[in-house]
Amino acid sequence: MRNPGITIIGAGFGGLCMAIKLKEAGYHDFVILEKADDIGGTWRDNTYPGCACDVPSPLYSFSFELNTEWSRLFAPQQEIWDYMRHCVRKYGLAPHIRFGTEVTALEYADDRALWHVTTAGGERFTTHAVVLGMGPLHIPSYPEIPGRERFTGPAFHSARWDHSCDLTGKRVAVIGTGASAAQFVPEIAPRVGRLYVFQRTAPWVQPRPDIRLDEIRKYLRLPGAARALRYAIYWFLEARGAGFAIHPRLMKTQERIAARHLARQVPDPELRAKLTPGYTIGCKRIVLSNDYYPALTRENVELITDGITEIRERSIVDATGREHEVDVIIYGTGFKVTDALSDFTLIGRNGLKIQDAWRDGMHAYLGITTAGFPNLFFLLGPNTGLGHTSVVFMIECQVRYIMDCLRLLSRTKAKALDVRPEVERRFTERLQRRLSRRVWNQGGCRSWYLDANGNNPTIWPGFTFEYWARTRRMRPEAFELIGAARA
Repeated sequence: MRNPGITIIGAGFGGLCMAIKLKEAGYHDFVILEKADDIGGTWRDNTYPGCACDVPSPLYSFSFELNTEWSRLFAPQQEIWDYMRHCVRKYGLAPHIRFGTEVTALEYADDRALWHVTTAGGERFTTHAVVLGMGPLHIPSYPEIPGRERFTGPAFHSARWDHSCDLTGKRVAVIGTGASAAQFVPEIAPRVGRLYVFQRTAPWVQPRPDIRLDEIRKYLRLPGAARALRYAIYWFLEARGAGFAIHPRLMKTQERIAARHLARQVPDPELRAKLTPGYTIGCKRIVLSNDYYPALTRENVELITDGITEIRERSIVDATGREHEVDVIIYGTGFKVTDALSDFTLIGRNGLKIQDAWRDGMHAYLGITTAGFPNLFFLLGPNTGLGHTSVVFMIECQVRYIMDCLRLLSRTKAKALDVRPEVERRFTERLQRRLSRRVWNQGGCRSWYLDANGNNPTIWPGFTFEYWARTRRMRPEAFELIGAARA
């Protein structure tokens, strides 16, 4: 491979957005490296039954490429994937994409101010800048349960769904009750023989206001209509997210909505008690579903809240000693987020490893750059996740900021830029102080938002319009310019 000026890793929403904006700005010397054989990221990998977005479709798309053809307010996986393919075609990205190319190492050469990129296939080349667009939800997480490897039947993660496994009439165990499980459990419950749903912590579930958009599609095609709908949804979700951005006590209204939903859909008081969370709503991701609770009330479905002590060759043993014979195990246990780069070789200035830089937890200035790693940019990096609205909005903010960084390099003829450590440190300290008072830290739960040290390296603590304002213009004084020809 020739040495590209810019290397983008990952062909999900982040990588595609970065590529589109590079081309629009006249940058054509870039490559997108994708480890899989198609684009799409999480929307390529997650093909489980019922997979759909839990953010309204008009907002879960690029602001510069509105889609008036969504079938539902909450688009199914296939439509989102098709939308991303449409973007590749329209913006001519295909020639820039290298499929089946997994990056295994990134090493910064101080003497040349270049990044050495190594792939799983043994290729090695240099590049001036790297944009990490892998996203946080691409490495499945499996629970540490004794005997997990002993199970002899089919066992798979929801993000690696085994479509060759026929669940009809089978005894199926689902471990985990997060957002993915809430979507696929109602889909498989009617056809399995017996379904055991193992719940560690009950999620808060609210109604899913999903509607078909067929009736209004012709109106959405009118000039300005689709954008007006997008704006309306954006501001509605921002207002709904006030409890996230201001104080946990403002989540009480959201909690009452969820409690009424539970009371309406689960008449059995014993089951309802098991499904009532013991933490403030929003501390874990809120699930939107109209059919999850009804699925749990089916005669062939059993909710088990006792912990799992062991997995045997054809069964699961819970904390009471009860053994549940099962034919298939499905793990709905989420992804590795706070330690996604723990096994990745990423070496910056003066031999600094990312694992050492993040020894006390992940951190990045505005979630985009980390001191000691010049010309390395994160998309959906530390503390840019959301609990109430679309991360695609955040991606666009980050891409705009990265473009400003690239323009600064071009204007100054600098070889690289590196965020100043004191700037990143002040930003991180203020951010963590804010998070310490927010629902994710104060809500009384233990979630994947928090790392092993109890820090929150995943979530943005404010409104997204605040993040938009913070990233609207980059501050050159926040960066050290390496090898600049002029100020």
